[in-house]
Amino acid sequence: MRIAILNGPNLNLLGTREPAIYGTATLPEIERRLIEVGHSLGVTLDCVQHSGEGALIDAIHGFRGTHAAAVINAGAYSHTSLAIRDAFAAIALPYVEVHLTNIYAREPERRHSMLAAGARGVVVGFGAAGYEMALRGLVAVLRG
Repeated sequence: MRIAILNGPNLNLLGTREPAIYGTATLPEIERRLIEVGHSLGVTLDCVQHSGEGALIDAIHGFRGTHAAAVINAGAYSHTSLAIRDAFAAIALPYVEVHLTNIYAREPERRHSMLAAGARGVVVGFGAAGYEMALRGLVAVLRG
């Protein structure tokens, strides 16, 4: 089983970007850990990071027929992008949304997710560990 791990804008700067808010783990560190977890679960992961909305949508379209599901942290696009949610719906790819911070305890503009309504689940507020929670939960759901 192949699962995509998608990360949006500014997540390439994890570890140095506002570490008091987003933590000190870098995106490569998070991805390495997820690949280890994926291996232990018997799944293959493909990790992608794009800062542009169109590039994320193109990546999602590229997973059609090749991936069983995705874990996505769309960053700020989570709060604004119907297009990303529509891309998942267009190819019927299940996904779990993940956020390092508790978006519901942050600024008002971050308290709504455009992606959540289409997601199998949403994991927020657990830092880098949230990615692992999302992956494990997604694999469990896919395996029924």
